[in-house]
Amino acid sequence: QVQLVESGGGLVQAGGSLRLSCAASGIIVSSNRMVWYRQAPGKLRESVASITSSSNTNYADSVKGRFTISRDNAKNTVYLQMNSLKPEDTAVYYCFTPWGNYWGQGTQVTVSS
Repeated sequence: QVQLVESGGGLVQAGGSLRLSCAASGIIVSSNRMVWYRQAPGKLRESVASITSSSNTNYADSVKGRFTISRDNAKNTVYLQMNSLKPEDTAVYYCFTPWGNYWGQGTQVTVSS
């Protein structure tokens, strides 16, 4: 059974940083494309960052230069380092893998101005 468990969300002031974690079980993150999505209130869920099995990364234009996706193969965990946070980054952040279409439960990120 595949499980993706996000953590690391919270309340931070604009300009601050957070690091989200996505701990995986039942799937090897280094062998699969992993994606961070977010969904703000009243908006569609959007892709924020992704990393492939060959470590190619891709970012939404809105987060380029501020967010970094990475993984720790030994811990089977994917991270999203978020710097220079803005109020518009406020959303629930989800971990996702296209392999089997699995989602995590989400973690709330709130950025105050």
